[in-house]
Amino acid sequence: MDLARIEAIVDGSGVAEVVEALLPVGVRHRQLKVRTLLLGMMLALSDDRPAHLSRVHRALVGLCERDKGRLGVNLDGHLLTYRQVEYTFSLVVGALSKKEPDGSPSEMLSVVVDALVESSVPAGCQESSSSLAIDWSDHESFAFPPTGAVPSADPEASWGHRRGGPTKGELFFGYFLQAATMVREDNGPEAAEIIRRILLTTCALDPVPAFVPVLERLQSSGVALGDVLCDSGYAHRLPEHWALPVRRLGGRLVMDLHPNDRGIQGTFKGAICFNGCLYCPATPPALFSIEPLARNASREATSQHDERCAELSRYKLGRITNDDADGYHRVACPAELEKLRCSAKPSSLALGFDRPEVLAPADDRPKCCLQRTLTVGPEVNAKTAQKHDYPSAAHRRSFARRTAVERSYSTLKDPASTDTTRGWCRVTGLCAITLMLACGVVVRNLRVSDAFTQRQRDQERRRQEGLGPKTRRRRRQSIAELVASSP
Repeated sequence: MDLARIEAIVDGSGVAEVVEALLPVGVRHRQLKVRTLLLGMMLALSDDRPAHLSRVHRALVGLCERDKGRLGVNLDGHLLTYRQVEYTFSLVVGALSKKEPDGSPSEMLSVVVDALVESSVPAGCQESSSSLAIDWSDHESFAFPPTGAVPSADPEASWGHRRGGPTKGELFFGYFLQAATMVREDNGPEAAEIIRRILLTTCALDPVPAFVPVLERLQSSGVALGDVLCDSGYAHRLPEHWALPVRRLGGRLVMDLHPNDRGIQGTFKGAICFNGCLYCPATPPALFSIEPLARNASREATSQHDERCAELSRYKLGRITNDDADGYHRVACPAELEKLRCSAKPSSLALGFDRPEVLAPADDRPKCCLQRTLTVGPEVNAKTAQKHDYPSAAHRRSFARRTAVERSYSTLKDPASTDTTRGWCRVTGLCAITLMLACGVVVRNLRVSDAFTQRQRDQERRRQEGLGPKTRRRRRQSIAELVASSP
């Protein structure tokens, strides 16, 4: 990878000077500067080499004589040694680590990592989308777990549980790595799937509330928070641990509800709380049995499912205002919004018979039927409210963007590129591993942005040449084709 490009990223982040000021000043002159160390780490990772300090040293001494002299690798005839790389790296880790480790990064380490990762986002992509897909994955430590009275060489690592693979669930010793990947807007053009933020914490901490400060720093830096896509692992947490803080930051949740959070969850002033929305008390009970669409559903089953979701939406109390500063908004009766006919609302009876009709409303009608509008506070459906009705077709299409964060982890763990599996990084401790991962994410973002730019150029060229969009090459051959091609 181009050295000048990596230098621009490190200089643009401004972290080298900040970290350099934190390091102690010794009697002897230290040859390796923090800026050169970060460049060497990224150079080593850009060549698909493991994150070993020996390979960082090899990448620096392998530069041309001009660059070695300019970066201080060859200073007055003294060539940089591996011990100097190890010494400077240990000073940086000591300056950015907590005095009393608790399994989470220090404030200064978080600032440094955020600046490094954000500086890898191309200038043209920073404003292309404000939607983020968030998920966590396992990051196994290189150290062995403690056995009996023998402690582990990585005291901050702990046991965690990961899903997937042939066993569909197993224990591992290490950390939880979380990433926020930029995705396209709803019905918007394609966007480069750039990782905007990462967080590494020990498995003993709940990863979901630990990521809220990361989003707060992202929002305070001037980056607008749009759609936030997450799975049921985030949605099933306490509202004050995830849903409410995200809404307070201006995020619009698009999430998969946990099975325990689906279905009717009480009432509010007579309106039925179902899957994060408020519905008319006269809604047919059969519509409340809608479940998410299966992945292998046929086209006919998908059409029937979407029709039932559309029928249910006619009974939903519609939002007529946005949230105010305190999280309150107002909703109106579906009959007032001309979505159904109801004898309790005489004006709605003039609507066409293609709309559903409430034939016999109850005599003791609740407030949602007596009032034209209701004020809904942030505590109503605090855990399950989201941007789209769950599990409608609009929600299904919007939530499909979440796979971008899974592709981010696949590119990080790809054996042909970064390969952040166990053994990739042989340093221990949360701070040291986080610095290596941050450099790996920077290299990965550059690789993804280059591929996205090239793909956009190819599409524009095909459009100008009057060609259709490029389709994937078929990689499978049937038995009949193999038999027909045999002599």
